[in-house]
Parts: sequence; structure tokens; C-alpha cells
Amino acid sequence: MDHSINPNARLSRIYTPQTLTLGELIILKNEPAHHLLRVLRHSVGEAVVLFNGDGTEYRGEITETQGNQSCSVRLTEASQPRVESPIRVHLIQAIGRGERMDWAVQKAVELGVTEITPVLTERTQVKLDQKRAQSRQQRWQTIAQAACEQSGRTRMVTLHPPKALTDWQPSDHTLSCFLDPRAVESFGQLAPTSALELVVGPEGGLSLSECRALEAKGLTGVSLGPRILRTETAGTVALSAIQTLWGDFR
Repeated sequence: MDHSINPNARLSRIYTPQTLTLGELIILKNEPAHHLLRVLRHSVGEAVVLFNGDGTEYRGEITETQGNQSCSVRLTEASQPRVESPIRVHLIQAIGRGERMDWAVQKAVELGVTEITPVLTERTQVKLDQKRAQSRQQRWQTIAQAACEQSGRTRMVTLHPPKALTDWQPSDHTLSCFLDPRAVESFGQLAPTSALELVVGPEGGLSLSECRALEAKGLTGVSLGPRILRTETAGTVALSAIQTLWGDFR
């Protein structure tokens, strides 16, 4: 099979954490079943695609339904489409107000990131106690899952709990950088890499003290050009540049 072409691209894709094995009958319940049957209006005899994030996706046929809360899918074909980016990107995204963070998470997943860490910065205007932080993380995980389903990805994005930017530490042996309109370097001037950590600031950007602290941790400031972008736009533009330079946009 030519894995460069995804034969399941037009079929509805559903994530399930279950173990998936070719030939088995899989039972979908609650939200996945409701989404498939009620929202997407599928019925017995129709084809769907299931994946659990291990890199393989399975085409199957709905064999039975029980209302809108349960259905059976017989797995008939397995494939490993080439949809995951060759560069591993960890996005450290400052939490934006309203739907800005939702949008940032969704687009980051579509653009191939492997990890997302939401962070609170000096200029972050969102206040999160422990209960609200857990609720937001669950919401963003749901958005990430839906984006994986929609974009054809076969591996789930890791969405870490929110934390203060000052508590985040860069990984060893990984190119780490942060967006800074005052920086003199661009992504095109950085050495090619297969793994990258990217810090994106909030509305108003990272403070000067935060930039200096990140530089002290070994991060490189990178500019996206002369125009000032919104926080949710900046991450999307940066990820597009990264995929163009070192990923699978080439």
C-alpha cells in the first residue's frame, strides 16, 4: 500500500483509548458513539475510521447500534498513513483570554505539534485556581482530540497541566526558543533541528524580565518580522514557518 495517500481521509474519524486489533468488534459508548451516531448521523453498514493514538488507524463498519449511546464497529483494514511531522515540537503557550487559547490549541494540533504546555506569565490576564485549571485542561484536551480526528493525525497530542512560565524548564539537547519582536534572529537563521521547544507569550507579549530569564535558561529569541501578531496568531505563524523549514511542508 502507498502510505503517502490516506484512503480514509474522507471518512469520519473517531478516537478511542481502547486497544484496537484488526478483525475485532469494538464497542463505542457514550460521547464517541453519540458523536458518530447523533452528530455525524452514521448508521449500520457505514464505514468509519478508529484510532487510539499509537500511529495506526483502522477502517471499520458499523454493525449494530443501541440508540445514540452505543454502537459496534468491526475493524476490517489497518494502515499507517504518513501524517505525523518529522519534527517534534513542544509548544509552551501563554494562556489567552476567552476563546484565544482554544483556537491556539486547535491550530497547533492541526500544524503537527506533539506537546502543549499552557503557561501563566506576568501579563497573562486569566486567573486559574486548581479546580478551574483542571477544567480548562480537560477542555483543551477535548479540543486537541477533535483536532486530531479532523486533521487525520494518528497520534494524540500530550497536553500538560497549566503552570507558571517560571516553573517550566527547557529540555536538554533540544533547540528551545521564544517569540520576541525585538529579536534579531529569524527561524530561517537557526540551525536545522528535529526537535524544538517554542514559547509564545500572551496578549502584550513576554516582559523584558521574562525574556532575560528565558535567555538565561539557554533559549533563543526569535522574531516573526516587523508586524506585531496576536498571541493566537503568532503561534500558528511560527509553527507554519517551522514546518516549512524543517517539517513536512517542504
